[in-house]
Amino acid sequence: MKVVLFCGGQGLRMRDAENLPKPMVHIGSRPLLWHVMKYYAHFGHKDFILCLGHRADVIKNYFLQYQESLSNDFVLSNGGKNLELLHSDIQDWRITFADTGINSNIGQRLRAVRKYVEGEEEFLANYSDGLSDLPLPQQIDDFRRQGRVASFLCVKPNLSYHVVSTQPGSSLVSDIHPINDGDIRVNGGYFVFRKEIFEYIGDGEELVEQPFHRLAKEQQLIGYRYDGFWACMDTFKDKQQLERLQAGGAAPWEMWKRSPEATCSR
Repeated sequence: MKVVLFCGGQGLRMRDAENLPKPMVHIGSRPLLWHVMKYYAHFGHKDFILCLGHRADVIKNYFLQYQESLSNDFVLSNGGKNLELLHSDIQDWRITFADTGINSNIGQRLRAVRKYVEGEEEFLANYSDGLSDLPLPQQIDDFRRQGRVASFLCVKPNLSYHVVSTQPGSSLVSDIHPINDGDIRVNGGYFVFRKEIFEYIGDGEELVEQPFHRLAKEQQLIGYRYDGFWACMDTFKDKQQLERLQAGGAAPWEMWKRSPEATCSR
């Protein structure tokens, strides 16, 4: 299945957002976008469509000058003249770089790449700032079994806030608890779409605000509940937390480093 990735945002809450698009902020030796793409490639989905916007040149140049040796074992011989890769990251990837506008919202970015998924009955899509250990084949199977137009990952927010309830007509607190102790869920991305999704997106509309409401009204929208690992990199603090996981060798989203049995068992 083709994978549409939204890479055009400015990431204003991240440091150095002026010069570096958020998808290109590094976790370890590779940018966040690479981690997202590597996740999909692990499940066999290697035909990517990147919806570019802010600092598209940075993303294009990264892949035009891509160095496989940074994340793969290799043998160097002949005084450094010969380099033999023992593994490869992107040799079998196909990447379409599509300019979808500097200020476009997600809905309009998706509409802008419609021609690149023409003829596809279904395709995948995602933000480029969220990481998960979601067993993707299970979500796709659920989507096909239900026969709806759209599915998205429905997760508990990765926040440390407390939910507060007050007595009716009063400021007296009746309950307070961590947000993750309740059943509040948020949109975590990891979309699965049928081609009919484009019939629900109007000119200028954001993906979630109008089209998703129409889909929900027609019972065509699936919120796929998942309680495993999910994290979104919105702030510099989020970046630090993800880097700690990756540096410790226990990054949950790096499913390509697990045995096939471990991946399928989740």
